Formats: sequence, structure tokens, C-alpha cells
Amino acid sequence: MTSFSGTALCLNRSDINTDEIIPARYLTEIEKTAMGPHLMEDLELEGFDPKQDLQGIGVLVAKQNFGCGSSREHAPWALEANGIHVVIAESFARIFYQNMFNCGMLAISLDKKQIDRLFEAAAASPLHVAVDVDTNKIQVAAGKDTWTIPFTLTGFEKALVKTGGWVGYADRNY
Repeated sequence: MTSFSGTALCLNRSDINTDEIIPARYLTEIEKTAMGPHLMEDLELEGFDPKQDLQGIGVLVAKQNFGCGSSREHAPWALEANGIHVVIAESFARIFYQNMFNCGMLAISLDKKQIDRLFEAAAASPLHVAVDVDTNKIQVAAGKDTWTIPFTLTGFEKALVKTGGWVGYADRNY
């Protein structure tokens, strides 16, 4: 079984780009951990403080077109360096989406209605999300409410996550 879980942080904005995920001035770093402290430090979102709000977060939830902008693996690396292995959004930029899977992480697209429900629940109480890759289900808990959301992955995406990313997949299959 492959699963990921954690407290979710909802970022109420579309078009969060890779420069906001990890600013370009840190792209010379070659260690993932060196990028960790700089995750989303340039993200302008009312009431958002990356130093406080990202502490203990395992899942991000956002609106449309998450990860747009420059193509770079550094954006998923910065998330991973902070213990965030799952991003759930209405849609993703194509290259960011693939880079998440290449790194063995999950980018899950859900329809607007499901995303809105997650945001509403998070506004009322802390949101905990558990993702089971084997069953393609997200278990959500917010206060006393719990529910399950199905999601879709291709066989290849699932294989990348289960092997820890592209390198692990290549080692097992080539």
C-alpha cells in the first residue's frame, strides 16, 4: 500500500506559479533541503505567512493552474523538503504535474465542487487528508465530518509514485 497523509493547507488562489513556490534566486541550490526554508516565501496571499502556515503541513489544496510558470523540478523538491508530498487542485500546469510524479509525489486534480468543499471544511476546522494510491481514494476529516473522495491516476502515474519517482521506476524496469 502506498499512502500519504497530513494536515492540509488551503491556498485560496489560482495560478500559483513555480517562482512563488520556490523563488528563482534559489535555483542554484543542488540539495533539496537547502530549498526548504524558502518554500513560498514570495507568495503574496492575504493572511499567508509561510514560516508559520507551512509548519506541519503534509498536503496543499489550491485552485486552478497550480505550478504554472517556469518548468523546474525545484518546485516539487521544495515541497518535498517541507514534508509536502501531495498537492490537490482543480488543475495543474502540465510540466509541474509531471514533475510531481517524476519525484514520486502526488498531484491530484479534483473538480471545482470538491475543491470548494475542502475549502469550506478547512474554514471551519483543521483539515486532515489521507490519500491511498492503491484504492485511488482520499479520506478527509474536518472536525466531526469525514468523507471519501475518489480520484484518478494513470497506471504509469501510480507506478511512478509507488517506486518513489522516475529514477526508482527506471531502476526497476530498465
